[in-house]
Amino acid sequence: MTEAFFTGVAISFSLILAIGAQNAFVLRQGLLRQHCFAVALFCALSDAILITAGVSGLSWFIGDLIKVYSFWTFGLAAVWLIIYGAIHLRSAFRQNQLLLHDLQTERSLLSVLSTAALVTFGNPHVYLDTVVLIGTMSLKFLPNERVLFALGAALASVVFFFTLAYGAQLLAPKMTSQMTWKILDIVIALIMFALALCMLSAGGWFNY
Repeated sequence: MTEAFFTGVAISFSLILAIGAQNAFVLRQGLLRQHCFAVALFCALSDAILITAGVSGLSWFIGDLIKVYSFWTFGLAAVWLIIYGAIHLRSAFRQNQLLLHDLQTERSLLSVLSTAALVTFGNPHVYLDTVVLIGTMSLKFLPNERVLFALGAALASVVFFFTLAYGAQLLAPKMTSQMTWKILDIVIALIMFALALCMLSAGGWFNY
């Protein structure tokens, strides 16, 4: 029984540690000290829902659906990632006044959670990781053990997102210079562009 739980924890951590749009958004909110608890909770609960869906058997349907429509699914995701990266790249080269305005002005909770929903559910890899891969891995366990497997995977997500959000919050006092924020936004933009290329490759766009 404990094997199922800790296997879920290990698999979830290994998948979630990769830097993506969702992680970058949580990190930035933590550094801005804006709605950290709500953002971390939303991302953790979203993962828990998707993990539960995968372990419950939805993995087969989602896996087939993404496979059939992979060309357009990953293509649209790549476009979204490019736009998201461009926004951060633009942010990196804005005037000082605009940067200071962003740091001093707190966005509404609804606006922040809307962006969190977009970076969470707008990425096909979220479904591949949580629903398809974790859901498929759960099949090696007995039905009652799958509950512990799902709990372990969900717990890993909770620990990760809250650690990321509040760990970033501790670093916030060091993020006072414009150059530091420029570097952060450029790094996030480059990561988004790299992920977009991976999406296009996964969708077979380079085969044409």
